[in-house]
Amino acid sequence: MSLDRELNKRADNKCELCANTEHLEIYTLEPAKDKSLKHSLTVCKTCLTQIEDPEQTDPNHWRCLNDSMWSEHQPVQVMAWRMLSRLRKEGWPQDLLDMMYLEDEVLEFAKATGEGEDDADKLIHRDVNGVVLEAGDSVVLIKDLKVKGSSMVAKQGTAVRRISLDHENADYIEGKVDGQQIVIITQYVKKL
Repeated sequence: MSLDRELNKRADNKCELCANTEHLEIYTLEPAKDKSLKHSLTVCKTCLTQIEDPEQTDPNHWRCLNDSMWSEHQPVQVMAWRMLSRLRKEGWPQDLLDMMYLEDEVLEFAKATGEGEDDADKLIHRDVNGVVLEAGDSVVLIKDLKVKGSSMVAKQGTAVRRISLDHENADYIEGKVDGQQIVIITQYVKKL
């Protein structure tokens, strides 16, 4: 059975966070590299937009987590924990976080993106011009880069779309160049 079918069956053709039935997509949790049942969930376009762009977050939309945080599925628990952590300054999300229990390894995975940390403790990824980079941004290479472990050279001017951030080192991002996932040093990229 395909991942789409398995996730839609598990989610009963609804967003696993807010139960919306329209514009459903598969979302794979960062920093997982593989799309699998263990790291993916079904979300609606509204939830996805707010997950990927914290500036568009509507705290009232996320009151749905009062129900979905109790899901038996780990990806749903992780996403609920991350969104509640992001919103904890609102007051009510902190109450839900206090009630929530995650196994140690699940909690460690949930914290892998830096959600829940104080802003002073978070790693900030910046491009060559000092512009803050976020997961999902697009960047362009400002010089030719030899890819270690291969004969490939990533050419200057190559656009890298939907980057992901290294959560242990502020100087590293990841993205696909010519279909190959590579690690790129932030001083060689400029945000588009």
